[in-house]
Amino acid sequence: MAIPLFTTISYNTTTTHRYLHHPIFSYNKLVCCASSSSPPVSSNFVGSEAGVCLSIGTHLIPHPDKVEKGGEDAFFVSSHGGGVIAVADGVSGWAEKDVNPALFSRELMTNASIFLQDEEVNYNPRNLIRKAHAATTSIGSATAVVAMLERNGTLKIANVGDCGLRVVRKGKIVYSTFPQEHYFDCPYQLSSEAIGQTFLDATVTTVELMEEDTIVVGSDGLFDNVFDREIVSVLSSCNNVSDAGFEFRFPLFARSSNPRF
Repeated sequence: MAIPLFTTISYNTTTTHRYLHHPIFSYNKLVCCASSSSPPVSSNFVGSEAGVCLSIGTHLIPHPDKVEKGGEDAFFVSSHGGGVIAVADGVSGWAEKDVNPALFSRELMTNASIFLQDEEVNYNPRNLIRKAHAATTSIGSATAVVAMLERNGTLKIANVGDCGLRVVRKGKIVYSTFPQEHYFDCPYQLSSEAIGQTFLDATVTTVELMEEDTIVVGSDGLFDNVFDREIVSVLSSCNNVSDAGFEFRFPLFARSSNPRF
């Protein structure tokens, strides 16, 4: 899960990319956080010199059965433009064919970070999915979501499958993506096979953000196991986005031992 918080401030920074797939804790959820307030000393900021930036906190929590392999989720964040965050979730069914589901999602996110500033991408999340998918050679498939923040506060989102995004404003969720599924437990997915989906199947939306909004981005492992009201509660109890990403482990672990989930 990823939670970005953004701030409209004058803050100079060089363009950076961070691509991560190794576990920081242990359960199959991916967490990133970002905030829209003046930059505290302890925060990690990505964004542009034009005044819009994201304060990012991230947490990768593999499922207990997948810890040794580092889980199947991958993500990257970048300071390009107003800030970019993307999440991919490797489809676990490939393990039945002796294929590591993480390889496809990791390569997809690596390629997305490489093509981010490509002229053909033109700071368009669906174009980025197209370029990254076309360059991915690993066998497998993954769901994915890409969010790009314009310097004027417009968040552009492209989503294929059941990775998701929430915008939280003043203690309320004001925007949610909706999962794309063929049927239960079979999401739309970018694949190495011709039968999969493509960038043309992505749901594309824009959201006008306000100062101090919080964006939560994650794989289905987050949103299937943590209710929206719990997301809001965790965010309201934390002083910064890094802490928020870490605190999501509590409801996730509680659900991992509950047979109803």
